[in-house]
Amino acid sequence: MTAWEPVIGLEIHAQLKTRTKMFCRCEVGFGFEPNARTCPVCLAHPGALPVPNARAIEWTVKLGLALGCEVAARALFHRKNYFYPDLPKGYQISQYDVPLCANGRFSVPGPDGDNEIGVVRAHLEEDAAKTVHVGGGTGRKVGSAHSLVDFNRGGTPLVEIVTAPDVRSADEARRFLQLLRQTIVELGISDAEMEKGTLRVDANISVRRPGEGYRTRWELKNVNSFSFVARGIEVAIARQIELYESGGSVEQETYDFDPDTNALTPHRSKEEADDYRYFPEPDLVPVEFPSGEVERIRAELPEAPGARIRRIGETLELEAAQVLVANGRDPLYEALVEAGVDPRTAANVVLNEASALDPAGVDAKELARVVEARSELPRETYLEAIAASASAGFRADAYLSQRAVSDEGELAPLIERILVANPGQVEAYRNGKEGLLGFFVGQVMRETEGKANARVVSELVREQLAR
Repeated sequence: MTAWEPVIGLEIHAQLKTRTKMFCRCEVGFGFEPNARTCPVCLAHPGALPVPNARAIEWTVKLGLALGCEVAARALFHRKNYFYPDLPKGYQISQYDVPLCANGRFSVPGPDGDNEIGVVRAHLEEDAAKTVHVGGGTGRKVGSAHSLVDFNRGGTPLVEIVTAPDVRSADEARRFLQLLRQTIVELGISDAEMEKGTLRVDANISVRRPGEGYRTRWELKNVNSFSFVARGIEVAIARQIELYESGGSVEQETYDFDPDTNALTPHRSKEEADDYRYFPEPDLVPVEFPSGEVERIRAELPEAPGARIRRIGETLELEAAQVLVANGRDPLYEALVEAGVDPRTAANVVLNEASALDPAGVDAKELARVVEARSELPRETYLEAIAASASAGFRADAYLSQRAVSDEGELAPLIERILVANPGQVEAYRNGKEGLLGFFVGQVMRETEGKANARVVSELVREQLAR
């Protein structure tokens, strides 16, 4: 029987970290007391009128350009009408058929080459308030005793990114989302933290036989990690295939996914655009973003994370390149390689030994000299040198030379004096307590103010204790 092909489209909402909300001057933030950051505009009091946030518009254009989108010469805000407790106006100010950014392409590096995911649009809207479900132990609507509404979040600038149904697996969805989040964070427009709700993902999932048109889809909502999104997609795919192969049919539905049980719970019937009764927002004029500003922003865009992964992946495994970029360690890695360090060694150092360092504060040329000397140093000295390389004015050659006191003629008398001064520890060591070796090495390091070669000291102490 012909295999089934997953068809997946993603809807991503990213809160912009502007100082104020989208259409009023209320402060945006996380962790405030409930309903402490509200005003007549974001609470929809009669007569209150919206004023657009210019910074939010600019940042949406920046993101759209990073996603390869076209920027509209004239974009419109619309009213998206629906009734829910977290929407005080009974509608959301959003964009519909004339968004700020549309028709983009986003490349996702994969083990079998790059896959381009179409970006239908990236549009700007206001976020809804937050509904807090109380009781039941899960924090979800299903099973809760009652719900409360916190309007602090209501009106926060929100960019919605809608992809084409070009994703073909749960793993590809996860990799796309990770790369998209990295892009958003590097642009400096959002923290994009799923645990705080500043990044939220919905997935539209269907299956089909290869060559068929699209079949009925399910929407997966309220999933709070990329791995859970991938797991939820896998469960939905398996469930739909099972339904079709047993002679059943798939009804359009919106589901919540419970990662603890892998259960899909119906949320509500999926609305279509007609259900929202979109019409142009009468209180806002069209947005006409200057073409000169578009080109200025385009020229200032950093190199895309996907492009850096592809470039680094030419000398490293793709997975290692992805980890370097995802952790923001690739600039230090590339600087080490440029300074002459072998790529695999550089990747290992950056991801392991130097993982705690701020890459921006490290002189890569000096760190490269430390890395080149690593095989000649005790691990403790090597790691200490790496840590010191983040300090201002650090010079590897001077540091390593002062650490390399390894003259046996100088160290042997000192070790002998320490052993004579600690007869109890010497006897205990010779009776089997070999862990005391570290005690003696530590005494020598203290006497030499840390300048002794710890490996040489350890060998000399062993020799003298064995006599």
